[in-house]
Amino acid sequence: MVNRQNTRNMMGHLFEEVAEILETGKKSNKMKIGLTTYGCEVGIKNWVRAAENATAQSDDFEVVLIGPKQKTTLLQFDAINEVQAHKKMDMMLDHGIIDACITTNYTYPIGVASVGKMTTLSQGKQLFMATTSGTSAINRGAAMTFNALYGIIVAKTMGVNNPKVGILNVEGARQVEKGLVELSRRGYPIDFANSLRSESGCIMRGNDIIAGTPDVLVQDSLTGNIAMKMCASFMSGGNMETIGAGYGPGIGEQYDKIAMVISKASGELVVENAIYFAAQLVRGKLISVAKHEFAKAKEAGLLEIITRMSKVNKLEKGNKSITVPLEEPVNQGIGGIDIMELEQAVQILWSSGIYAKSGMGCTGPILLVNEKNSEKATLVLEKSGFLIYKEGHC
Repeated sequence: MVNRQNTRNMMGHLFEEVAEILETGKKSNKMKIGLTTYGCEVGIKNWVRAAENATAQSDDFEVVLIGPKQKTTLLQFDAINEVQAHKKMDMMLDHGIIDACITTNYTYPIGVASVGKMTTLSQGKQLFMATTSGTSAINRGAAMTFNALYGIIVAKTMGVNNPKVGILNVEGARQVEKGLVELSRRGYPIDFANSLRSESGCIMRGNDIIAGTPDVLVQDSLTGNIAMKMCASFMSGGNMETIGAGYGPGIGEQYDKIAMVISKASGELVVENAIYFAAQLVRGKLISVAKHEFAKAKEAGLLEIITRMSKVNKLEKGNKSITVPLEEPVNQGIGGIDIMELEQAVQILWSSGIYAKSGMGCTGPILLVNEKNSEKATLVLEKSGFLIYKEGHC
């Protein structure tokens, strides 16, 4: 009851502020981009200056500050702390007072994760990091598959109609690749990027982050968060984020607002870039694009693929019909199998009379077989539904 009363009081104060703005003539028909200023570690004046610069250079949007009062001509809504700022921001988004908001330390519901926007250090190229915060699903493979869709949604909203998608070489990458290839074959077209390292296909190496090989880089949120921080703060020695446009908007099938995240250590330019990013997402109708892409992906069997990924695929532990073949030298690597399915693949080959061992190559997990069995082993694994690649050199 107390929380409900507090919410009513806050809404009352919020609408009083809106009424005051209307009376004083500060209200305009421009798009409104909110910016909360609590938690800033680089000086609030730098964020205010970023907001002022972005507003001054735009004809169709203005920035609205939410936080402690500042000396500025920008529209402002008072908040006494970060918690109140987030509550106010959510209310303003829900009631259409602002069209999008940029904030720090924000918690998304399960199923929602954010897609960041980075400028690559070597090429000055736009790269969408999918994802950088939040949790799109509990299962890792399912989450990264959703993340790929989230990245595609943001890229398309930003005008990249056929984004090239790459999957970072982390645990689960091959499982995700298999799922996305199936999704593409079943009617949701995905244009896969090719790694700088020719043997990797759409599996991206660290080199590809620096070069910006894909338009959309798929990874789990924790890895994406680290990658964003490293790229963004590289030039400052880690003290301040000076590159990129922040950790981006939260995306989810039922998520119907544009709530974006930046780091507390974001420098002025990053905040300004995040504001432009937000404005482009509003112009591009992010929510509508998301609904359209989700519908297309689900029609192509997205949920079926996700459900399959969420199940542990193991041969029965009590299966005594599998006899380990006679051991022989293994000198040929077969790649393309995810680490979570590696032991299953070994047993499938054993059941076909092929001796195999699991190993770790330079591009990830591999199966090791005798070179005379390489072709047969590949055929057996392909028939079992695995995506197979020849192991290349590092």
